[in-house]
Amino acid sequence: MWVVKLEPNVISHNAGISACEKGKQWQWALALLSEMWEAKLEPNAIISYIAATCACERCGQWRHALSLLSDMRECNVETSEVSYSLCITAYERSSRNSAGFPGYLVIGLSRFRVSCEALCVWEPAGQPL
Repeated sequence: MWVVKLEPNVISHNAGISACEKGKQWQWALALLSEMWEAKLEPNAIISYIAATCACERCGQWRHALSLLSDMRECNVETSEVSYSLCITAYERSSRNSAGFPGYLVIGLSRFRVSCEALCVWEPAGQPL
């Protein structure tokens, strides 16, 4: 019998985060993203963060989506219109629409509004989410 020891890597973590996003398991998506940093694996802005933010968006977890946006900035990970739009859409999906959502995001990004369904199935140059 063969014994093979496989080490988790960026690709396996991204696959897990993407699966969590599709299954609306935002807590697990955030846990996997955190685990990437702990394992000294650098998350990818397009795949890792967008998939985790999509998971939060699908469940209306706008505070967590904003936290991811803040983390991206702190870690010098490139943010995009997609990141901001997902935060806005997460807020709109939240059942209670809590007070405290930063108005500058809504005002400054109204022209970047995109359907979340289009964002969550977006595939950049041969890199499926």
